[in-house]
Order: sequence, then C-alpha cells, then structure tokens
Amino acid sequence: MEIIPMLLKEMAEEAKTTRKMLERVPTDKFDWRPHPKSMNIRSLATHIAELPSWVSMVVDTYELDFAAAPYTPTEINDTSDLLELLEKSLAEGKAALEKTNEEELLKTWVLRNGEQIYSESKKVEVIRMAYCQIVHHRAQLGVFLRLLDIPIPGSYGPSADENSFN
Repeated sequence: MEIIPMLLKEMAEEAKTTRKMLERVPTDKFDWRPHPKSMNIRSLATHIAELPSWVSMVVDTYELDFAAAPYTPTEINDTSDLLELLEKSLAEGKAALEKTNEEELLKTWVLRNGEQIYSESKKVEVIRMAYCQIVHHRAQLGVFLRLLDIPIPGSYGPSADENSFN
C-alpha cells in the first residue's frame, strides 16, 4: 500500500472520533482542570483541534524550531469555535498530503529548540507521531470529561456510556 493513501485514510478515521469527543466539550467548563499541573480543557481541546495542521507544517517545512517560532494557540471561546478549528486543521492536513509525494515524506524533519534537537525523523514518521498525539490527548480529554460526568463517545468500539456500536 502506498503511504499517502494510508495516511489520508487514518486521518479521516481518527477525525470521526475526534469530532465526537470535541463536540462533548462544554463551553462553560473551558477553564476547568482536574489538577493544578494539568492543562485546562480549553488548552487541551485546542491542542487536539490544531494537531491535524501539523501534517501541512511537516509537509511544507523541514523543521520546527520553538526558539524561532514560539507556540501561540488559537483563541477558542466556545465549542463551535473548537469544531471550526478542527475542520480547518483537517482540511489543511488533507490538502498537504494530497499535493505531496512519497519521496518528500521520506526526507528528514527536525524538531528543535534552538541548538537543542529533540528529534530527527522522516516526515512520514512525524506525521504518524502527530496522529498518535491526537489519540493520546483525546484520551486525556476523555478522562477530563469523565471527571465532569459527561458521557464519553466510543473510539474503536462502544464506550461504557454506550450500549452498542455507533
């Protein structure tokens, strides 16, 4: 199987679950956090919604240097904004994958903070890592929602809040 169709399929499948999870985030709880060391729901959900845009960043660049480009999250004020951001990020990521080629995805991409190099990986590996980050942070969000007694949607089958597959 070719790499790009596989990445596009995975993006589309994970987007379904991510949408269902982000739809559950209540605007009135955006500043809630389960622990002082935890992100608040707004920050966590915004990060999840932005992560698909990493695909286009990776396709179009050869590195991210946090020292040169500090992270500034998108301002989100309600659940509708959150879902719009997700759709924008997904569209950017999909378009980047559709326009690139497999040779480009096998080139090296660097994550750094100035002189400190965090990782050097093939672009395809960084894209897969971004997908894994979405799943990881989505699970974190599920714990946050559970603590707020908000029903959790299933990811790869039904959740404890669902009686059957959706």
